[in-house]
Amino acid sequence: MTQLHGHHVVTGPELRATFAEDARAQRSRFRRRVFHAIVLVLLVGVIAAGAIGAWAIMNGVIRIPTAIASKAPTSLCPTTTFDYVPNETVNINVFNATSRAGLATTVADEFKARGHKVLSVDNSDTAYSGIGVVVSGVKGQAAAFNIQRNLAGTDYFQDNREDESVDVVLTRGFQGLVEPQLVDQTPGKLSCPREDLRIADTSRWPIIPTRPAQ
Repeated sequence: MTQLHGHHVVTGPELRATFAEDARAQRSRFRRRVFHAIVLVLLVGVIAAGAIGAWAIMNGVIRIPTAIASKAPTSLCPTTTFDYVPNETVNINVFNATSRAGLATTVADEFKARGHKVLSVDNSDTAYSGIGVVVSGVKGQAAAFNIQRNLAGTDYFQDNREDESVDVVLTRGFQGLVEPQLVDQTPGKLSCPREDLRIADTSRWPIIPTRPAQ
């Protein structure tokens, strides 16, 4: 330390050290200001983006995908492979759900000629527009398989009946039975071609099943 007449005299090295400290302090303050400015800009950007995104969603500009229900629910169609049972063991109820008068009787007679046992013939109401509907309980599924081979393109439905009877509902798309000599008698499964349109609530079925045949 240098003194002159009792006063401290700042030397060159001390002056340079002081300026160096001031420069470092200024640089530190500058970096802090830059950092704070960057943080502020980013924060403003995030808030602005959030506001714009919320506006876009509310106005339908941006659509958020929602979960889509699976189109492959647990199968309602029996998976059992059935043998073609003899026609003589199949008991059926034939219903006409078309506007063609006498159709159920005509088809019932054709089934009788093939050896099927016809329990009843009647008219029915349905919104089903396919070829026909085949309905049975669990015990009648083998018989229902027989009917589907004789009446191709039908849709199978299961109800709660406990016997082996089968309902055959003729609908608007019906054209005729398969020719007897062309009926496929190899083992196979029941056909539910419109399974994705099936309704579990039986009160809303597109068909009106009969009571179990006595």
